[in-house]
Amino acid sequence: MRSFAVEERRARLARRHLLTTEPGAGSIAEVASQLVGLHATDPTTPFLSLWARMPGFEVADLEAALYRDRSVVKHLAMRRTLWVLTARDLAAVQAAASDRVAANERKRLIADVQKSGIADDGEKWLGHASKAVLAHVEKHGPTGARELREALPELAGHHDPAPGRPWGGATPVAPRVLTVLAVEGSLVRGPNDGTWTTARPRWTSASSWLGAAGDPAAAEAARAAVVRTWLRAFGPATVNDLKWWFGSTLTWARDGLRDVGAVEVDVHGTPGYALPDDLEPEPRVGPWCALLPGLDVTTMGWQDRGWYLGEHGGQVFDNRGNAGPTAWWNGRVVGGWRQGDDGRVVVQLLEDVGAKASKALARKADELTDWLNGVRINPRFPSPLTKS
Repeated sequence: MRSFAVEERRARLARRHLLTTEPGAGSIAEVASQLVGLHATDPTTPFLSLWARMPGFEVADLEAALYRDRSVVKHLAMRRTLWVLTARDLAAVQAAASDRVAANERKRLIADVQKSGIADDGEKWLGHASKAVLAHVEKHGPTGARELREALPELAGHHDPAPGRPWGGATPVAPRVLTVLAVEGSLVRGPNDGTWTTARPRWTSASSWLGAAGDPAAAEAARAAVVRTWLRAFGPATVNDLKWWFGSTLTWARDGLRDVGAVEVDVHGTPGYALPDDLEPEPRVGPWCALLPGLDVTTMGWQDRGWYLGEHGGQVFDNRGNAGPTAWWNGRVVGGWRQGDDGRVVVQLLEDVGAKASKALARKADELTDWLNGVRINPRFPSPLTKS
């Protein structure tokens, strides 16, 4: 049985996640496709993730890819998380992950519409509201959520998600209608009315934004496609890593491994899987460091993170499992980073990494400071280390 040591997995992580100084992906779409997608729940994450992986990357590059070229698109998918996905991968991700999320979102919204007294038949209400939204954006083009609420009486209604709780209170159901339509693939997030650090999308129909959709991807073919891509970027990995990453059932994950002919391997003492054509020894990589944003796809990439996180989990992850900004040295998380009062990026080391690593990370912090050019980054889910 092929055995992978920790050091080899770290070398694979470096190359497969495009974090070395070696030549990498040539376009934003290539980066997103190689990693299945880039986390985008925090608006700044995909920009900072690309900065860490593409020399010379600028904010305008991703904005052009999203809103001019439309080679990538923001879409709700795995684990009900917002992602930047390539347009060509969208159908496979839709069938493999988004459809499952969509079914849950639709079911919850229908139940809440009925529970709150907005309508006795929540499914019928949602059908009317959905038709009104799609008709409006087809006629008027990309439209903001507030404009849709003001223009469409079909979206009226409020629901209290937590009666009697401090975080409860009457909340409009209109945004949830947009969420359902988007995760089902009918709507997409079009032009952003905010800056790159905020999310104020104008909604538009998927067909007008991305062109006529092809045939929907078959569920099994889609599962094989996304599992194969994921395993090449994140493997070797355990079945629980795969299940967690896609937010799937254990049966789905096992069937996906079967679909791609994954072979069982030893992952430093734990049973894991790799693609049958991806078992060659991984060459060593030169010294490298990285400053990754909160929720970066690499930091969040596995359920079992001990081999790259060590004892730092409680410092760089919050109590809900969200990663804050991290500092990496040779395949390990060694701390985090934050901005000082003057806007300069400061590395927060959690261990003694030696003079060479400290200097390399300090240089990387200076590069990020210059790139941000005074823009403040406030992670949506700050880690305990960030807060400190």
